[in-house]
Amino acid sequence: MPDNYYARYLPFLIHVLIAGGIATAIIVLSWLVGTRKPTRAKLSPYECGMTPVGDSRQRFSVKFYLVAMLFILFDVEAVFIYPWAVILRDLKNLGQGLFGLWEMLVYIAIFLVGFFYIWKKGVLDWGAASMKRGDF
Repeated sequence: MPDNYYARYLPFLIHVLIAGGIATAIIVLSWLVGTRKPTRAKLSPYECGMTPVGDSRQRFSVKFYLVAMLFILFDVEAVFIYPWAVILRDLKNLGQGLFGLWEMLVYIAIFLVGFFYIWKKGVLDWGAASMKRGDF
């Protein structure tokens, strides 16, 4: 073991310096060698391949935000199912397999109650009829 405590960090420092040097060299070389020919098409904002029309600060429907929040909510709920599936075999070996199964069935039932609730409220309905009514 080296006498100097900080000598153990020397390989890490060398690694960071080499990685930073390579990254800087690549960026500088691309700036020096690359050709720059600005055109009207290159300077326009990219809107998924479509020509931008109108103001970018237009109002969005509340449904857009509701669906975004619900997506995050249900995505987080689905993430909790994965660890349960991973440890299910261990729960069986510990003699708690049936408890773990019922616990997850209750969790999925609560999940489905919420899903059917938002479905019945029409939050997921993007049809023209719901847009005309002005429902959320």
